[in-house]
Amino acid sequence: MDIETKLDLVRQVGEEIITEDDLRILLETNDNPIAYDGFEPSGNIHIAQGLLRTININKMLKAGVRFKLWVADWFGWMNNKMGGDLDKIKTVGEYFIEVWRACGLDVDKVDFLWASDEMDKKEYWKLVIQIARNNTVKRITRCAQIMGRNETESLSAAQIFYPCMQCADIFHLKADIAQLGMDQRKVNMLAREIGPALKFKKPVAVHHHMLMGLTQPPATELSGIDKKIAMKMSKSKPDTAIFMTDPYDEIKRKFKKAYCPEKIIEENPVMEYAKYIVFERFDTFKVERPEKYGGDLLFNTYDELCQSFVKGELHPFDLKMGIADHIEKLIEPVRKHFETNTKARALLEKVESFKTTR
Repeated sequence: MDIETKLDLVRQVGEEIITEDDLRILLETNDNPIAYDGFEPSGNIHIAQGLLRTININKMLKAGVRFKLWVADWFGWMNNKMGGDLDKIKTVGEYFIEVWRACGLDVDKVDFLWASDEMDKKEYWKLVIQIARNNTVKRITRCAQIMGRNETESLSAAQIFYPCMQCADIFHLKADIAQLGMDQRKVNMLAREIGPALKFKKPVAVHHHMLMGLTQPPATELSGIDKKIAMKMSKSKPDTAIFMTDPYDEIKRKFKKAYCPEKIIEENPVMEYAKYIVFERFDTFKVERPEKYGGDLLFNTYDELCQSFVKGELHPFDLKMGIADHIEKLIEPVRKHFETNTKARALLEKVESFKTTR
């Protein structure tokens, strides 16, 4: 595959790439660079964590990138996920991996690595301390955003360590590319800043889009990345997220309630599902309508859909039901896997029995 084709695949993943020049040099000099993404196992997995992550990783793999998925169980423990119960967090991690397998992630080309397996290594902690020594507490607390917190909150001492450890992960895993969500930007920038001082190369940061929740965006004076974070899907608001084992009736119910302003594309979560999920997995998008409402519509591209919606040719309700139908086609195999596979079913039952916490 030529460099331009590889670059195009990574651009499809990265809403922001820091920097594209660095990425080009990396792809020109390394046929199989290493990318990593880390995740805290916490509760049921929603479509942004499951299907969207699968789409993004498979594109990176197609571009020749070797991918390491970092199961950040210790990080979830430090951030008080699952009530701070590490055993429960590990179970959720296994469940996440099972979801990705059912989603179509090319698991044979992905290394699943557990943070807890690395925590007894002296060199890891030496790296964490080097990062801590070269930064102020104020600088580190500005990275609280990566934990779903903010720097004005009262953070535990463990949560102060968290950004230093996540920064260390990049170097410990020998990652050439940090491929995480836009909400993880601050720690990736920290790694780029401090890398040369610690004799590590700067990682290329490829930040993927964060799928919006299905509710109306909150009224806020925030802008840029902070606003995107405020609008992102959250499992703490289950009616605004589609989960990877939601039944069809639940999917339709959530989309019926979804915010979808007529003729508006920007900050429209239903259109986001069309762009980032449906047109990534289907060659065409068919909206079925009764003849009295104009009959069925078929869209070959997202741009065609946008043009039709802005003109008022497609009503928000019909759009929502069309998206719900296509999402069901993607969720149904995952749901079936967890119904018929004994190991998967046991994992899901355990996870659903856990009381989740922030």
